[in-house]
Amino acid sequence: MKKVGSTRGLGARYGSTVRKRYVKVITELKKPHKCPQCGFIRVHRVSVGVWQCGKCNYTYAGGAYTPITKLGVIAKRSAKGAAEEAAKTAAPTVEAVTSEEVE
Repeated sequence: MKKVGSTRGLGARYGSTVRKRYVKVITELKKPHKCPQCGFIRVHRVSVGVWQCGKCNYTYAGGAYTPITKLGVIAKRSAKGAAEEAAKTAAPTVEAVTSEEVE
């Protein structure tokens, strides 16, 4: 009996490298994913880059085949750092203005 995976429809066409990449992408797409909002494993893909939790109905943007990408994690981290930096720089200027107004 012949082994048949997710590339069953491709047959012997397109080359082994392309078929291996296809298998990798499809298995990542189909495996269960955890919701970032509620933590349950109920996330499924609605369309390309749009993911939705089946339990809490939380909809968010992610990758085309994975709900969370490496670039998205980096962007989130840098945005969080920028917000903290802005809060730190904004606080001393407000205090300086109020102390000048008092005098």
